[in-house]
Amino acid sequence: MMPRHKEDQQVKVAESAGTIDKPSRRSFLEKGSAVLAATASLPMIAAAQQTRDMSGDNHTGVNETQPGPINKTLDSAEPDSVFSPKTDAGGQPPFKYPFSYAHKRIEAGGWTRQVTVRDLPISKKMAGVEMRLIKGGIRELHWHVGAEWAFMTAGKARITAVDQNGRAFVDDVNPGDLWLFPGGIPHSIQGVGPDGCQFILVFDDGNFNEFETFLLTDWMHHTPKEVLAKNFNVPDSTFSNVPTRELFIFPRDLPRPLAEEQKEVYQGTGPVPNTFAFFASTMQPSKVNAGGSVKIIDRKNFPATSIAAAVVTLKPGGLRELHWHPNEDEWQYYVAGQGRMTVFSAGGHARTMDFHDGDVGYVEKSMPHYIENLGNTDLVFLEVFPTPDYQDISLAEWLAHTPSRLVDQHIGTGEDFLRKIPRKEAVITPE
Repeated sequence: MMPRHKEDQQVKVAESAGTIDKPSRRSFLEKGSAVLAATASLPMIAAAQQTRDMSGDNHTGVNETQPGPINKTLDSAEPDSVFSPKTDAGGQPPFKYPFSYAHKRIEAGGWTRQVTVRDLPISKKMAGVEMRLIKGGIRELHWHVGAEWAFMTAGKARITAVDQNGRAFVDDVNPGDLWLFPGGIPHSIQGVGPDGCQFILVFDDGNFNEFETFLLTDWMHHTPKEVLAKNFNVPDSTFSNVPTRELFIFPRDLPRPLAEEQKEVYQGTGPVPNTFAFFASTMQPSKVNAGGSVKIIDRKNFPATSIAAAVVTLKPGGLRELHWHPNEDEWQYYVAGQGRMTVFSAGGHARTMDFHDGDVGYVEKSMPHYIENLGNTDLVFLEVFPTPDYQDISLAEWLAHTPSRLVDQHIGTGEDFLRKIPRKEAVITPE
């Protein structure tokens, strides 16, 4: 049975938010307000909280009431910030930013918005972009200084690129697939599904700005026509219709059939030696058990990539076990579901935050953390790292490979417990 003090806390938060009624169900990839979605799903969060009692506080004393103004919507969606677990100690800066807070630039061919270090100060090494392209919508030919890693969340896209040796790349990607364009490689994206496409882009630079990239139309507009004519050995009039401003995201006719376009662009130099696309949607999980599954994609199975990633699915009640990443920071995107993460940092600082679909999370290098599914549906999220090699160290694996007497002298659990810890990390629990 759930402790009375925990039940009182949940009822108090739910009543203040007016969310006692049964919520409506949202579709898997609906991209409405993450905050409102979290409010609608509060009863599911409360139900999941019945399985845990980490605070040890009753939160019913007069010193813990909130008689003044509060943001009921945010408070109901962020119970671990309203009354944090007793194990939290503060001092850890916020490591979450919802895409719903980001400004959305809307163009004729779709829209885009971004979360960078300017929005989430802790996100120094990586930035994220969410983009929607209508059917036929084109993210114009362009390139970046840094690498672009992408994950498809809806629809179908045609992607193209050309490398430094003139070798071409054209392919189609679907939900669950991803791509990697190295820094400086020119590329494009077009929505070709019946309802276009939507995807997440991750860049290995926290200061990245999606609205300040190298664009084909912008470059040509800022180059004298006589120079363009000399470059291509054609009349100046050839460039009379070059747009006077960037196109950025714009609608056009659908491309020709994939095989036809591949045959056209491969002439002379052939395709890139390592494809820029990775079809993770058809990949078998790297690890699967009762708690969920994980797909790890790095240069061992995706040679073209300079950015490692994991696609994690946690079943209800599942836990991405206590662990840390010794080689790089971790950028997260929550695709579906709701959960919580606690991040611990040196000096005894710790903070717990709640996550919902559409949220960005960030964990700095070597900081221990876990992710727990609090809902009654699968929690799906991305772990992305600005390095080609995926690495992690789990608490269980560390303790299992350290002399049991030494560990017991630290934590007093008894050596029998320590000897039974599996020698290989679980990644996801329960197994």
